[in-house]
Amino acid sequence: MTTPSVELRKFVAPEFIIGADARLLAGRYAKNFGVHHVLVVTGPNIISAGWVKDVTGSLDAEGIGHTIFSGVTPNPRDFEVTKGATLYEESGCDAIVVVGGGSPTDCAKGIAIVVSNKKNILEFEGVDNVAIPPPPMICIPTTAGTGADVSQFAIITDTGRRVKIAIISKMIVPDIALVDPVPLTSLSSELTANTGLDAITHSVEAYVSNASSPVTDTLALESIRLMKDHLLAAYQNPASVEERYQTMLGSLLAGLAFSNASLGAVHAMTHSLGGYSDLPHGQCNALLLEHVAEFNFDASPDRYAAIGNILQPSQVHGKTLGAKEDLVLALRTLRESLGVTDRLSDLGVTKKDLPELAGKAIRDPCLATNPKKMTVEDIVQVYEKAL
Repeated sequence: MTTPSVELRKFVAPEFIIGADARLLAGRYAKNFGVHHVLVVTGPNIISAGWVKDVTGSLDAEGIGHTIFSGVTPNPRDFEVTKGATLYEESGCDAIVVVGGGSPTDCAKGIAIVVSNKKNILEFEGVDNVAIPPPPMICIPTTAGTGADVSQFAIITDTGRRVKIAIISKMIVPDIALVDPVPLTSLSSELTANTGLDAITHSVEAYVSNASSPVTDTLALESIRLMKDHLLAAYQNPASVEERYQTMLGSLLAGLAFSNASLGAVHAMTHSLGGYSDLPHGQCNALLLEHVAEFNFDASPDRYAAIGNILQPSQVHGKTLGAKEDLVLALRTLRESLGVTDRLSDLGVTKKDLPELAGKAIRDPCLATNPKKMTVEDIVQVYEKAL
């Protein structure tokens, strides 16, 4: 009997709990890990909204000490990781709880790497370069988009080179994610749109990735369906816990998909923009997605067409456009329905910036799994379409 050729695949995922008030379990899980004092990594807006107090209250209830580090900015910087690691050591911490979106979570992962490996965070750029396991980490995401709470990725800004570096290692998959839709009810409409479109970008890029698998395909397509059905409703009805739950589920599935299939040119180009011009990650993804899809389409037409079918492509004058045009139009229509109508030029990017941006993007590890080979000139041309 002939054995069919089936490629081996590895899949990495943390334990997670999803549902209303999952954040209140932080103390219980910290106790289960046997820790005594945790560093709570978060941001000022999340503290103001009251979500951090809920988490520290659950830690207090279990007799677990805590120190808050809120010195995290969007596109977390290398020196912020260093400050957080210093505070961790000075406070005698033995675990990390992160309450926030992608920026606090990436910063927390960086802190965890540094305190266990005793080196500058920039030394861990690339794949599988984290030798010593970090301390226990509990993630409580407050946006539906980044997927950082379940992924093996951390993105940190190298301020010296003005570029975002990717650190990819199963060592930085959190021990548990408490995925709670309730904190999303205080999310601004702008962040709801940008982070939701980030999740869609994760799923699109994971599905067309040359490292995709049947498992990641299933997760990515269901994530796209969930976000298509519920993101606009959450944007229009921000207090709806049910709509927030559905987008949180979509983000979770997208995170699991891209963590294992990796990403593509959209993220390579966005990482360059974020490091060079300090621009919002989700917004840049949203502005680039349709143009990268148009460039890549011929390399993976069936997969892009499947995405287009989920997004229900629009008809123009009663006639369906070609599959590529349908997809591009569907992505643009979704983006604009969420109020994301700027172009890169509106964010301060100029034509003279493009060669340097492209030169940095071409070296990003996410480009290795893009379905179509790109040159620096190709990247410049895609940037120009979004300009």
